[in-house]
Amino acid sequence: MNTIITSKESILDISRKLVSKQGLQAINIRAVASACGVSVGSIYNYFSSKSDLIAATVESIWCDIFHFPDSQTDFDNFLDCVHWIFSSIKKGSEEYPGFFTSHSMHFLEDDKTNNQQQMAQSWEHIQKSLSHILKKDKNISPYAFNGTLTAEKFVDIVFSLIISALIRQNYDDNAILELIRTIIYK
Repeated sequence: MNTIITSKESILDISRKLVSKQGLQAINIRAVASACGVSVGSIYNYFSSKSDLIAATVESIWCDIFHFPDSQTDFDNFLDCVHWIFSSIKKGSEEYPGFFTSHSMHFLEDDKTNNQQQMAQSWEHIQKSLSHILKKDKNISPYAFNGTLTAEKFVDIVFSLIISALIRQNYDDNAILELIRTIIYK
């Protein structure tokens, strides 16, 4: 076995490829070490347990799927951003078949606290990006938000709809885009 030390990112890259081809259940220290061409000890240099490796892999996949463009000015409006998220979910489900379902089941069985924190951080990043884009959208009606329906609450609602669609594996965003269009645009 080659004991050349690899990088954490290389290990996660190989792990993502394993998930893409074989599913999340394929991730374990020995399988990843073999796929990387390194010793098991080399993997343990970066991940203290299988659980840590899986959590880092899941986080890496979420980042791969939902990596916003470097410049968020690529989105002229909130609708474009929501459409992009749905497109990313669809692409992610094709790239990593069964990932959305299998990783949530794994988190229910394993180290819940750490894994839930990592998922919450990924989701918070998406929500913050949605909020940022919503605030800079110049086409939103000045009457769209009030004391009851704030921009923050609206983002929470839209994000809940996105998560619901993800869980149901329904990647058709037409109804959600029409709902957004009706509620907040002039």
